[in-house]
Amino acid sequence: MRTAFIETLCDLAAEDDRIWLVTGDLGYSVLERFAERFPGRYVNAGVAEQNMTGVAAGLALSGKIVFAYSIANFPIMRCLEQVRNDVCYHGLNVKIVAVGGGFAYGAAGYTHYGVEDIAVMRALPAMSVVAPGDPTEARLLTRALVEHSGPCYMRLGKAREPVVHEGEPKLAIGKAILLREGSDLALMSTGGMLKTAVEVAQGLGADGMSVRVLSMHTVKPLDGEAVQAALRETSAVFTLEEHRETGGLGSAVAEVVAESGVHCTSVRHTGVRGVIFKRFGIKDEVLHEIGSQDYLRERSGLSPNGIIAAIREVMARAR
Repeated sequence: MRTAFIETLCDLAAEDDRIWLVTGDLGYSVLERFAERFPGRYVNAGVAEQNMTGVAAGLALSGKIVFAYSIANFPIMRCLEQVRNDVCYHGLNVKIVAVGGGFAYGAAGYTHYGVEDIAVMRALPAMSVVAPGDPTEARLLTRALVEHSGPCYMRLGKAREPVVHEGEPKLAIGKAILLREGSDLALMSTGGMLKTAVEVAQGLGADGMSVRVLSMHTVKPLDGEAVQAALRETSAVFTLEEHRETGGLGSAVAEVVAESGVHCTSVRHTGVRGVIFKRFGIKDEVLHEIGSQDYLRERSGLSPNGIIAAIREVMARAR
């Protein structure tokens, strides 16, 4: 995803001299192509994320479109006050890009786990929050962020994420992408869990279930219409994210569900129309383990087989 991002940003910068890129001394082997082509619009602020955000805000105040790039938590957690007060308060055109969402940097340990970022960014006023599901969406969202006015946060994977879309879908901030039709249940994923969602749908499809798959590449503003449609047209809605269950996609969807007027349950009750709703995410606990992204997903119950087994159990109980 990070390669798709920087290639697209270079193309856009060649067309629009308002586009700048700032970094906190990270992004080596990725950002050089921008720095070499546009040295006058590239700033390495050093290991000083608060300063990086202040520089980005200042540039945006002078009419620039600024991308602030770093790894996992660094461009948001270390400088949250500056993001809140400098960027959001003034509604600036600063696009914060975090590479390595979820467990992508799992070998580096808890400091590099990007598992609370969506919740934090969702809470900030005027902040749009996007998380592409594959390199195709990363390219399209990079373009969309340039066109979008105001603060944005984009959560990327790291490298070698597979392309999930067979073609180029129509993408707009705040509108989910329907990858697969289905009437029995709906899977809603954000970020790098998109491939997992497709694999889960295929596994459940082998059981005879009709599974809808939605890429919720925008968590804020959420596509409430897509959620409402899933509640009306299927009997179960599941959210998938490599993020804490608290505050992420699952919480955003739950807010829509709670206000929908639809009765939700984990087990259907006779005579009551109930829609099953369940979140798949990282539990509310400190993670002391270190390992590969696949290993940490497995330990968190986010592997395709683990999710398939859990959904089978939920659906069986509902019968």
